[in-house]
Amino acid sequence: MPRQGKRGDSVAAFSGVAGARGARAQASLTTIAGNIFVVSLAVADLVVAIYPYPLVLTSIFHNGWNLGYMHCQISGFLMGVSVIGSIFNITGIAINRYCYICHSLKYDKLYSDKNSVCYVLLIWALTVVAIVPNLFVGSLQYDPRVYSCTFEQSASSAYTIAVVFFHFILPIMIVSYCYLRIWILVIQVRRRVKPDNRPKLTPHDVRNFITMFVVFVLFAVCWAPLNFIGLAVAIDPVTVVPLIPEWLFVASYFMAYFNSCLNAIVYGVLNQNFRREYKRIVVSVCTARIFFQDSSNDAAERLKSKPSPLMTNNNQVKVDSV
Repeated sequence: MPRQGKRGDSVAAFSGVAGARGARAQASLTTIAGNIFVVSLAVADLVVAIYPYPLVLTSIFHNGWNLGYMHCQISGFLMGVSVIGSIFNITGIAINRYCYICHSLKYDKLYSDKNSVCYVLLIWALTVVAIVPNLFVGSLQYDPRVYSCTFEQSASSAYTIAVVFFHFILPIMIVSYCYLRIWILVIQVRRRVKPDNRPKLTPHDVRNFITMFVVFVLFAVCWAPLNFIGLAVAIDPVTVVPLIPEWLFVASYFMAYFNSCLNAIVYGVLNQNFRREYKRIVVSVCTARIFFQDSSNDAAERLKSKPSPLMTNNNQVKVDSV
């Protein structure tokens, strides 16, 4: 009997270790799948910073667009890629979180590494397909009010309505549904009325969910005014366009594109891992700067303290001998 007890304890311990390893493996898989979508969203935010924004600054300094038609089309196209890519990636993140929290038993199969990469590639393929019609309807034009080549809302009423619905309203509805179901489950967990056959939510899962929910809310708030203005213009351009003050359009435009800068701030405020990495980067940059300054100062002091070649003994002999 004692031997059986020891053997049972060993089996239980082994099972516990195996379960812990399985939990860590599942958490690792979840992190990989979630990080792919976050990285894809970051790429969408960086697209406008690499090419269109420098051209906008050039246009502001010259008080007009002087970079030619081709740069205007490329700049407007990349801005559209950034916008549509952002909302599609936010939708993908919401569906990912919904499947992980509300349908966790199917999550590993749905979001394997291979499937997650395919989902991200599908997001970007749909983004490009959504932007291509701009090249045929002539909606990418220079707007002097915002000093940039952007989507002209009055160029095609039908296309503008389609853009607002399929690229803003419909994704917002899908994301809202996903987060609403997640909130319901979180409330059930807090009140301990969640069914026992569902896995428990860890504080880490809740923090990640809140972070991405805030990203979604900020995106919706920042882009809603410009999309509603575009929808109103598309429905009745002759009547609505004169009624929209220039300051309102400019404010809604820059508020929309300012959203690309907010995600990094949200990550830093709500995610401890991002704060730790931000701190490490800042410390590394400051340390490198201080190191280079100290090195240059030491080199300058060594040059000052180094004796002149004529003052060395050997050179003195040579000079005397001459």
